[in-house]
Order: sequence, then structure tokens, then C-alpha cells
Amino acid sequence: MDVESQQNHLKAYGVTYWTLEKQTKVKWLLNYKGGSFLLPDAEEIRRECTIRGVSFEVVSSSKAEEILDFIASPSQNMEAVVLEKAPKIAVYSPSGLQPWDDAVTMVLTYAEIPYETIYDEDVLNDGLLLYDWLHLHHEDFTGQYGKFYRAYKSASWYINEKKEAEALALKLGYDKVSQEKLAVAKKIRDYVIGGGFMFAMCSATDSFDIALSAEGVDICEPMFDGDGSDPNYQGKIDYNRTFAFKDYLLERNPNVYEFSSIDMTSKRSIPPTTDYFSLMEFSAKWDPIPSMLCQNHTALVKGFMGQTTSFTRDEIKSNVLVMGENKTNGEAKYIHGIKGKGFFTFYGGHDPEDYTHKVGDPKTELDLHPTSPGYRLILNNVLFPAAKKKKQKT
Repeated sequence: MDVESQQNHLKAYGVTYWTLEKQTKVKWLLNYKGGSFLLPDAEEIRRECTIRGVSFEVVSSSKAEEILDFIASPSQNMEAVVLEKAPKIAVYSPSGLQPWDDAVTMVLTYAEIPYETIYDEDVLNDGLLLYDWLHLHHEDFTGQYGKFYRAYKSASWYINEKKEAEALALKLGYDKVSQEKLAVAKKIRDYVIGGGFMFAMCSATDSFDIALSAEGVDICEPMFDGDGSDPNYQGKIDYNRTFAFKDYLLERNPNVYEFSSIDMTSKRSIPPTTDYFSLMEFSAKWDPIPSMLCQNHTALVKGFMGQTTSFTRDEIKSNVLVMGENKTNGEAKYIHGIKGKGFFTFYGGHDPEDYTHKVGDPKTELDLHPTSPGYRLILNNVLFPAAKKKKQKT
């Protein structure tokens, strides 16, 4: 999986997932040749790699043992993690949305990793219990319809989405979309606390935390929910309820395309040509989880924009791990944390290979980006739940 040897990094994850589906264990060699996978040598696996255009090398049993011994050496920042079972994957996304509107559904499709789509009704009916891994589409959990009001309030798609969201909320027994979205966010929170793995990108990251922190507080202006917001609602925000963020200021103006001070989009002065973020290096033997999530063939990844592009460092809780950052701009791009028995990862931006993706833009053709480091980070998270859990020392 290094830069020289692999011609299709993204589909390599698909082959690994396919192997796990066959009830065959795989070893993930953290920090060895870009985070390579050690699979059993079987004719059907070789054939699958060839069909999918994935580069592979056949090694003897003795050579494999030599590699594993090298990785196990205390002098090497490497580890061999056993992947045991293909995780069952859910993508939280409304019906009718095109798959290319979301980077995760695009890369899952490209890598040929199966997933199922769920939405509010499924979540509220405890449908999450069927899945090991959940991706949050670019959702607005605050009930403000993505803060698209100023630019798109007259657009037919905006009007239709608002009507559909209001109808769904009423169907599910809620007076307002914000109340229904909060109920969904709380179900997702409980899923994670119970041991689930949650991955979110773009506006699903900060709007999720904002919704949890604003429980019982009306932060929506009349054009969103038909009545005024609570006076001084900023002072009623409870940061103890959030997963990742603290001390943020909400954006009160409904005409501003922003939720809060968490997002760095308007605070950036980085030209696209030099917009990169660096991945942190962790101890593979002592910190295997962040090491897994940061496996890549480069430590420097191209930046990309989104409604929520990146996160203000000072507004990230101290127990949340920053795994990717742009130090010159004081921003975090890729963060991870533990909540109860589960885990969450937040990844800023919309599409790792479309720098300024806008409404209506054509989809990204991943055939043109088979070695994308930005998309690899998504797939690291997809395989993460497959890792064998080590027993805690007592």
C-alpha cells in the first residue's frame, strides 16, 4: 500500500473487505509499506485483485514470518492488527439523494464495499442496532436546512426539501424539524455510547454536536420553524452534551451560511495550491486505533473545502484526538474520540478530490483518483470496526 507499489489503493480496501466477508482473517500491517494488508494466498483472492486492478505481491510463508517478526521488533513503529469480520455498514442519507453527493457513498461504491442506506424513521425505530458502522451524510441536525436560506430560499429543491422534512417530522410525531432531528441525534449518540462506530463529514460534524448542546433551546429563526428563537440562546448551550466541541459561538444570522465558530471556512487565508494538512504519527504498538485511522502512503494530504471545512483547535475538547491538522492556520481537519463503549471520527470538508464542491456540481470520477490519500482516510474508518479487540489488562 505504499506509493510506489500500489496502483489502486481504494479498491485494495474493497478486496480486503471481500476477503473478510469470506470469513477469512486479514492482518493489517500498520506503518509497513503504507499500511499494507497481509491476506492468505488463495487463487480466488489473486483473481479478485487482478479483476479489480489491485497490485499485490505473493510472499512465501517464511517471508511472511520474517515480515511479521520485523514488525514485532520493539525498534519498529509498526504493528500487525488482525481484522476478523466484515463490519455491517449503514449510511445515514435521505431517499432520493444522488450517491455522488456524498464522498463516503462514492468511495464505498468504487471500492465495491456493500452498504445500506437508512434515515430518520429507521434510526428512531432502533434500526442502528443492526449495524457496526454508521456514516452521517452531510446533514443539518439543527433544523436550519443547512443554512442555505439566503442563497437558495427560492430554489425548487430547497422548497421541496423543507416541505418533505416538515412532513416527515409530523409523521414521526414532532411539531418541528429541529425537534425531530434532535431525537435522531440522541438515538445516534446512544448508538455510539453502546459500542457503535460513527463517522461524519462536513456539516454533519458540527451540526450534530450543536443539536445535542441545544436540547430544550430554540435556536431556529422564524423562516426555519415558524416562530422566533429563544432570547439569549447562546447562554443556554450545554457543552457537556457534545462529543467533540466546546465553547463555540453560534451564528445567529440566518442569512449567513455558517452554523458556529467551530468551522474554519471563513477564517482561512490559504490558497488552494498550498492547502494541505498533515497526518499525525502515533505509536502503532501503544496507540493502534489512531494509527489504523491514519494509515496512508503520504503524511501530507490535499485540503478540500465544505460547509464545515475544518475545526477551530481551541474549540475541540481536550479528550478528543487531533489526527490531521494544518498547523499554519491553527485548524484541525481530522479528529477522533471515544464516547462510552463506542468511537467517533469527524472529518472536515465535502469531497477530498473536489476542492470547492458546490450544489449541482458534477460527481467526482474516482477512476481518476484511485490512489487518493484523502479518500483512504474514509476507508481506514470503514475497516476499523473489523479489528480484533484486545483484552484490557487488569
